[in-house]
Amino acid sequence: MKSSLIRPALALALAASLAACGGSDKAEFTVAGTVNGLVYEDLVLTNAGVPLKVVPPTTPEAPVRFAFPDKLEYGDTYDVRVLTQPKHQFCEPGAPVNGFYANNADTAGRLVSIDIVMKCTINEYTVGGTITGLTGAGLVLANGSTGGTYTAATPATPPSTTPIAYELPPVKFNITYGVTVSKQPVGQVCTVANPTGTMGDVKVQNVNVTCVGA
Repeated sequence: MKSSLIRPALALALAASLAACGGSDKAEFTVAGTVNGLVYEDLVLTNAGVPLKVVPPTTPEAPVRFAFPDKLEYGDTYDVRVLTQPKHQFCEPGAPVNGFYANNADTAGRLVSIDIVMKCTINEYTVGGTITGLTGAGLVLANGSTGGTYTAATPATPPSTTPIAYELPPVKFNITYGVTVSKQPVGQVCTVANPTGTMGDVKVQNVNVTCVGA
């Protein structure tokens, strides 16, 4: 009698256990990763047409995690890209630590987990303008102490009356610049108009230099 009661109970327990374990026989994967270097707002990533907004970290440029809401099954493909760039920055897929290639696109299940790397850099633009009246050799312009220099070519003989366009190395958004004459040309004195400012979202082209006889 006891055995006849025990057998149905064991069968029910086994069925319940199988049901609990066997809801799905396919592994699922979350498309997740890290954005490095993010400072400003409005970054939106996308995977298979699904957008995901990434909020900047409290500490600028600190790594920030992201994860898409829809899970993938084994064998599904993913391709995470930038849908909308953040303000004042450019973001793109990056390589993981000790890696050489971007890992934003692959097949779910090829690795144990999906851990994409995206990298962001702050936009930078050149500082420049024109040089007028240069007849002597040796003019050197500088942007502060670490912003790079520009050495003007020796003028032709006779010198051209056409203003010379010049550019100093790029400056990151929201960083100040200050252009000075580091070295005067032979027999002349050059002055700089609009020498200082804060870099915006376009290159600076109005830092003009005028040279006259000493």
